Amino acid sequence: METTITRPRMTVVVLLAVESAFALLAVLAHYAFTAEYGEVTGTALQGLVWGLTAGLSGMALIPVLLVGLIAVIAARARWMRLLAIAIPFIMLLGMLAVTPLAQHQKIERQLDSTPQCVSTDSSDLEAAGTAAAEQESQRIFDSIEHIGYFSGGGASGAGGCDRLLVISEDIDVLQHYRVALPAAGWEVIADNGSRLRAERDGLAFEVLRCSEGGVVWAGKTTDSFGTQCNL
Repeated sequence: METTITRPRMTVVVLLAVESAFALLAVLAHYAFTAEYGEVTGTALQGLVWGLTAGLSGMALIPVLLVGLIAVIAARARWMRLLAIAIPFIMLLGMLAVTPLAQHQKIERQLDSTPQCVSTDSSDLEAAGTAAAEQESQRIFDSIEHIGYFSGGGASGAGGCDRLLVISEDIDVLQHYRVALPAAGWEVIADNGSRLRAERDGLAFEVLRCSEGGVVWAGKTTDSFGTQCNL
């Protein structure tokens, strides 16, 4: 006995296929958008919400919902209607699953695992004193095991160098440096729970804990570090 597929049912099958294709494209678009422009300091859920409200990811959701709505209206079989409704939710789960991967890709591609104070362009060094100070700060940073990643945000000069530290997980930044600094030969001389300072051979290193990471600074013991979290 042959089973005949009616034209209305075939239409719904095509709509479901188109809806699924749009959903897959939306997941891929969300991944690419997050990997290029996304926030890297929040959770996967926060990254998903950001993607849906920031532009491209949210726009990619619109055709999925439109085609799904048409499929729900046109479908006579219950399972087809349920599938049309389920596809957007499956798409959101897919976006949530790929968000951490996209965040990690952005971190690896755009940020450094060690603070960078010295520019490769010598024209950026205004004076010999500034150049020497930047190089000294860079040697300090290179001597310490860091955590997270560093953006280019910060300032450097004769008074030392500071750089913004970003992390994508709930990590105790100060606790890391409480262990890493003594292991590298530094002596922690101040630790008030939000800011830590260590010294060695006339040099100083400080880290300030912020809501989405922190700020690290390197200079001489005679220099002061006044940077706040709104760097």
